[in-house]
Amino acid sequence: MGITAKELAKKMGISAAAVSMALNDKPGVSAATRKKIKHEAEKYGYDFSKVKASAIKNGSIYFVIYKKNGVVVADTPFYAELSEGISNECKAQGYKLKVQYYYESDFTMADLEAIQYSDCIGVIILATELTPSDLKPFLTLPVPVVILDSYYETIDRDFVTINNVQGAYRATQYLIRKVKAQPGYLMGSYRIQNFKERQEGFRKAVHENGMSRSQSIIHELSPSIEGAYLDMCDILKNKDYLAKCYFADNDLIAAGAIRAFKEFGYRIPDDIAVVGFDNLPISQIIEPSLSTINVPKAALGGEAVKRLIMRIQDPKLAYTRVQITSSLVDRYSV
Repeated sequence: MGITAKELAKKMGISAAAVSMALNDKPGVSAATRKKIKHEAEKYGYDFSKVKASAIKNGSIYFVIYKKNGVVVADTPFYAELSEGISNECKAQGYKLKVQYYYESDFTMADLEAIQYSDCIGVIILATELTPSDLKPFLTLPVPVVILDSYYETIDRDFVTINNVQGAYRATQYLIRKVKAQPGYLMGSYRIQNFKERQEGFRKAVHENGMSRSQSIIHELSPSIEGAYLDMCDILKNKDYLAKCYFADNDLIAAGAIRAFKEFGYRIPDDIAVVGFDNLPISQIIEPSLSTINVPKAALGGEAVKRLIMRIQDPKLAYTRVQITSSLVDRYSV
């Protein structure tokens, strides 16, 4: 029979309260003391199942949104629907949800400690803008962490992502089939993982259709409607070479570029065809409506919750990457 918390406290020569706080991941003891107590508890066969059941019942799932360079705007339709999927799945599974915002400019280790010494039982971190270095502090938390909307092979954690390569490949194949010309690429100027994967899908489709990837016309644009519009206006003023069709890293880039094309007298899709990515509401509003890749955003958030709960209930599970499949929405910009 394993040791009790009271017996463990006596054996270690510390208070029963300190042992309780450490085993239940409550504030009041240092990280070093918590680690030592848990190590001794495992050594003497302490039964963690009761602690675990109590913590799960009373604790909260934290959804962490870390803003870095401006790609993540929490009030956009994409992230609103993603957050709704997380919230709905937490409710369906009977878990409390807390949303926490952090900004790179003022994030400190004190913020991380606030999570550690809270009622947090697991974290979903929105990693759209983050690098492995940015994620590193969160991986020190003594609770399960699921990384959402980005993937890094160097990190051993659970990931839930969009299948960006598949979506971009599908969009590019669609352009080539419909326009029968080598597509160009409206590349997002921010170096985030999602855009890198979409570039991979674009290049794969170009290559498989017997085209030279080096011959693809690429314009680097800001990943916002206004930014992409202004950038494309400069390109058009400079009379740079244009492609007959383009894949855009997201719908905002596509919408901004289409606005510029139209102002300079180009007809969409007769002169230039464009396909986007994300299927945001703007894609249905612009004229002509935008062909795009639909991402099931609520499902993306829901899967992150499901994976985190599985990890909370069984910490020894093998780490996995869950990829959500996208689909093509055929409208009138191609």
